[in-house]
Parts: sequence; C-alpha cells; structure tokens
Amino acid sequence: MYYAIISEDIENSLPLRQPARPAHIERLQALKSEGRLLVAGPHPAIDTPDPGDAGFTGSLVIAEFASLEAAQAWADADPYVAAGVYRQVTVKPFKAVLP
Repeated sequence: MYYAIISEDIENSLPLRQPARPAHIERLQALKSEGRLLVAGPHPAIDTPDPGDAGFTGSLVIAEFASLEAAQAWADADPYVAAGVYRQVTVKPFKAVLP
C-alpha cells in the first residue's frame, strides 16, 4: 500500500537541509529503483520552483511500504530527521485514485 510522509520543516531549515540532502536523495533513489516511489519533493517557502535562500517549509513523499509501521520506520530514519530539519513528520495511508 502507498503511504504519505508529510514533513514540516523548522523555520530557516535551509542550512540544515543542504548537508543532509545527498543522503536524503540517495534513500529516495533507492525507493525509485525498487519501483516503490510514487512522488517526492519539497514545499518551497515562496511561490516559485526555485525559492533560493527562502528555502522550504517541508516535504512530501508518497511511496509503497509493506505496512504503516514500515513506512514510519523509513520516515524516522530520514537524514533530515537526524539533521533536525523537520519539526514534525506525519505518516498515513494513501490511496492513489487519479490520474
């Protein structure tokens, strides 16, 4: 089943995001190569795809996991969590309907 991992950044998270990004992306690439990743990306802090120094307010990952517990464990091990980027992470089941 798919699970949505909805993460909210602390304020001014960009300096913490940058050094942890390669490891964060590596884990997403692994999900993609396993055919389990539906979508992933950050929420820009301003209304533009490249917010520059404004940074991001959070992230969304929708991926397939064996269970809610497995999805939560994956989310808990995110390098952004270890780096202190996220102030809150919510994991919940997701049903893909469209497109």
